[in-house]
Amino acid sequence: MKTLETFSLAGKTALVTGASGGLGKHFAETLAAAGARVAVGARRAEKLAAVVDGITKAGGDAMAVALDITDRPSIIGAFDAIEARYGTVTIAINNAGISGRELAIETTDDNWDEVLGTNLKGSWMVCQETAKRLVARDRGGSIVNIASILGERVMPGVLTYSVSKAGIVQMTKALALEWARHNIRVNALAPGYVETDLNRKLLRSDVGQKIISRIPQRRTGKLQDLDGPLLLLASDASAFMTGAIVPVDGGHLVSSL
Repeated sequence: MKTLETFSLAGKTALVTGASGGLGKHFAETLAAAGARVAVGARRAEKLAAVVDGITKAGGDAMAVALDITDRPSIIGAFDAIEARYGTVTIAINNAGISGRELAIETTDDNWDEVLGTNLKGSWMVCQETAKRLVARDRGGSIVNIASILGERVMPGVLTYSVSKAGIVQMTKALALEWARHNIRVNALAPGYVETDLNRKLLRSDVGQKIISRIPQRRTGKLQDLDGPLLLLASDASAFMTGAIVPVDGGHLVSSL
């Protein structure tokens, strides 16, 4: 197989969680452009129609599924719907999650449970459902968890989010070890500061400029900066990679303390 062909996702079925906007929407568009049949899932199902419409108009194949990753029956129902139309999910992009900004001493039980329950437990349940179905059908596949550089380093005011992403880092490695025998690869992307509609105002403020000054490349990431790493981990180009955490951060993790 030629090198560039290994990045093709033609004939593969992908699920992207948290795909109603931001990173998830972009991931779905990227996978569809590479040839995958893409199911986009989110709790805000009404916003998914526009994502599907955009992918379809660009020549891709997409469907929407209502998906609450904190609810196992919802996850099972989404996978059932995808299989009915496209067949087994062989690529799962675990992107859905929420942020949490609060000082550790002010964090409540509800704060902790909501962020950890969504970001870590929710991602775990999607990983497990993906693997159960692949193993039952004797199929290999690729799971890409979306971690963060905050899973490796810390900053004040984001305790629950940081803990959840650190959990995803370790979960990725543990699942990669257990599921390698089934030809299921589990890797993670760890984005740094990537500008989206949600954080654009912050990153362009004085506080944001101070953050950027600590990034060796002296800029924030663009959504397109994630395309290559995402396609690498989702495709057969990374057939001998599992348990890897791939930072896409302009060198932020290796910046000096």
